[in-house]
Amino acid sequence: QVQLAESGGGLVQAGGSLRLSCAASRTIFSFVSMGWYRQAPGKQRELVATITIGGSTNHADSVKGRFTISRDNAKNTVYLQMNSLKFEDSAVYLCNARRPSGIEVWGQGTLVTVSS
Repeated sequence: QVQLAESGGGLVQAGGSLRLSCAASRTIFSFVSMGWYRQAPGKQRELVATITIGGSTNHADSVKGRFTISRDNAKNTVYLQMNSLKFEDSAVYLCNARRPSGIEVWGQGTLVTVSS
């Protein structure tokens, strides 16, 4: 069973930057896509960004121009570069990986707190 481990969260002032990492315990080539979701207290989980095995990316409108998803296949790692952070970006950020069968794997999450 592959495991996903997120890191890079923390406390940052509004306008600052963070880079999140999602390291897989095995090759990420077995996944058709990987992505980042976030969930704030009292709110539903929402998609932040995804990247396919071919490298195509999709970013939520709320983060376009500020966040960038990328992957390093050699390191089995997906990244989320977050710039110009806003208070409303505060949430637990979770890494997701989807197999061709549709089965999904989730990480435990990393907390991002943006102070206004």
